[in-house]
Amino acid sequence: MFKTTPQEVFNAFLSVVSTFRAIDVIDVLILTYVIYLLLKLIRETRAGQLVKGILFLVASYFISVAFDLKVVSYLLNRALSMGVLAMIVLFQPELRRALEKAGRTRFGIRLFGIGQSTDEIKQRWEPAIEAICDSCVELSATCTGALIVVERQVRLGEQIETGTILNATPSKEVFGNIFYPKTPLHDGAVIMRDGVILAAACFLPKPQNDAIINKKLGSRHRAAIGMSENSDAVVVVVSEETGQISVAVNGTLTRDYTRDKLKTLLEEMLFNDKTEISIGKKNLFSSFSERRKKK
Repeated sequence: MFKTTPQEVFNAFLSVVSTFRAIDVIDVLILTYVIYLLLKLIRETRAGQLVKGILFLVASYFISVAFDLKVVSYLLNRALSMGVLAMIVLFQPELRRALEKAGRTRFGIRLFGIGQSTDEIKQRWEPAIEAICDSCVELSATCTGALIVVERQVRLGEQIETGTILNATPSKEVFGNIFYPKTPLHDGAVIMRDGVILAAACFLPKPQNDAIINKKLGSRHRAAIGMSENSDAVVVVVSEETGQISVAVNGTLTRDYTRDKLKTLLEEMLFNDKTEISIGKKNLFSSFSERRKKK
């Protein structure tokens, strides 16, 4: 077995560093950032456990080779040779989510010229925001449950198809009729596009980490979190138990909204192009433990 001295290792390191160019540094930084994004993407998902399993197989392969375990190393080698295809199949939800997030960034949106000017957005959404805020206050006062999805850049065609198309001008009366408990359209979400109530009684996706969300939250709040995880939409929820107004954005739910706070948030999210798609400091995954500590 060959032995390498520390001096030889140091000389080899200097040899590699001396051949580095500026483009190589950029290359390494890009690769580092991509790995960081991948780790961030799979954190707190089932993909994290899959990665651990793959690393375990790789480590087992090298150990079997080192100890000359021919049968084991052969089987592991055959399994790992199909690793790329297996990873695409296993990580399909995570890969899809990553591509969706890349497409909804400002660069991805502007690359294809999608979007409206701020003046056009204001003209369409200012009356709608007033109607949303007035309606939420009235529904809150009577503890009438409501779920309103404000579509932004990501189109919600899949969810719209599950509901009933209305194309209605928003108002307190319209929202009141939709969410009145004895009406056919009350059980589901209202989806708004370009300041118009496009559809009602829509079904929304479940949260990605439904098992670790606060058990006290009802189906409306969970649906709001799931919708905000799968798009850049702003989802407003009125609780039928407490009348509390909440908002979900980017998988995070914040609560205790007044009319003024809700109006300010909607205006910032819809009118301010530089507003990041995140709100509040309380994450739903940690809110339950925080409440337990306070008790």
